[in-house]
Amino acid sequence: MQVALVTVGDELLAGDTVNTNAAWLGQRLADRGASVERVVVVPDREADIARVVNELRADYDAVLVTGGLGPTHDDLTMEGVAAAVGVPVEEHDDAVAWITDHTDYEHADLVEGTTHLPKGSRMLPNPEGVAPGCVVEGIYVLPGVPDEMEAMFESVADEFSGAYRHVRTVEADEPESALVDRLAEVRDRFDVTVGSYPGDHVRIKVQSTDEDELERAVSWLSERVEPTSN
Repeated sequence: MQVALVTVGDELLAGDTVNTNAAWLGQRLADRGASVERVVVVPDREADIARVVNELRADYDAVLVTGGLGPTHDDLTMEGVAAAVGVPVEEHDDAVAWITDHTDYEHADLVEGTTHLPKGSRMLPNPEGVAPGCVVEGIYVLPGVPDEMEAMFESVADEFSGAYRHVRTVEADEPESALVDRLAEVRDRFDVTVGSYPGDHVRIKVQSTDEDELERAVSWLSERVEPTSN
């Protein structure tokens, strides 16, 4: 299953907030065997949200959108997603009922727009907050507040799956540039994907859906790189 992530917020683009949601979702989706192929950050503008979501939903099995939920002036994600799929935003009876039954709010107390979702969408309750999320045409709309986003994602986690990828790491005490030929060769010899990440030493991440194949690749590579001294 191939997935794209869209995180919404001017504060992310300005560097005022670190985009931890994308990192968390990427890890959780990988744990379930889904493959995150794109991560896009967009501003709090309806037209930008609609354009990006519409482009991504044509190319991926699912699009996860986080941030910009609620009734304030810059919470425009629901409107952007609705525009992407060509439906209006309207009050959602399930959202009204859930908030009434599971929070301290009465419908009359809610700010206008809190329970408005794209027409025909499935409401996702927000057990850690108030503003609901939704699912519409393969687009999952989640809050931006990390605790709320994580709880809501767990309620739909079973809808994301794929072939589980086993992962091993090899550490090399060599410059990354010196490893290029060996990294290319291990990819040619074995059915694995390989990534290298420089730092105090180079960390080589090897992945495969076949655990035995992965072990063979890691063994081959470990014998051909300079090990780190611990």
